Amino acid sequence: MEKEIRYYEQYEENLQMELLKMCRSLGMLDSELLNSEDIDQKWKEWAPEYIAEALPEVNSYPEFAIACAGYVGMAVAQWWDEDWGRHHGADYSTLHGPRGFDDMDEHIVQKILGLGLDSPEAKQIMNILLCCAQKAVNFIRHEQIEFQTAKAFHIFARTAKVMYRTGAAIQLRRLGYRFHKVDLNRNLPS
Repeated sequence: MEKEIRYYEQYEENLQMELLKMCRSLGMLDSELLNSEDIDQKWKEWAPEYIAEALPEVNSYPEFAIACAGYVGMAVAQWWDEDWGRHHGADYSTLHGPRGFDDMDEHIVQKILGLGLDSPEAKQIMNILLCCAQKAVNFIRHEQIEFQTAKAFHIFARTAKVMYRTGAAIQLRRLGYRFHKVDLNRNLPS
């Protein structure tokens, strides 16, 4: 059991590093993954509902099933920046569009991020999340996991978590957040 947990953790870490590297090369992220405990906590709350909706879509639309986790991360990061006191209790269903999960991506882009679907920003977001999802699907295929097994479920869940965190980091960067080195010894008496 411990060996399996290490395997999943290593998979998650490797995938996160690959997506970070790709997003950095495309100018969407810097060398660190921006995050927040509040944003990470929201994934823990919503992951069961997300996975229950996305998992049936994996065989027919794997990139979409994975990319939507990135949109969810972007939505939560937007709310975190905007007014976390008002949004932190939002239900997962608030991410749904008129067709539920099927148009969640468009709903988040338009109604939560406030972008027109044909805007350059929306197109950039859609392209980067699609590229990330394609890379994630290739990463999964490289593992050569048998479909509909416990291992396949855990790998999908870890992949969705990585996409969520990547989407949140992209949105935080879009909102102007950056890591800055701080010299803690500065202004200290010698």
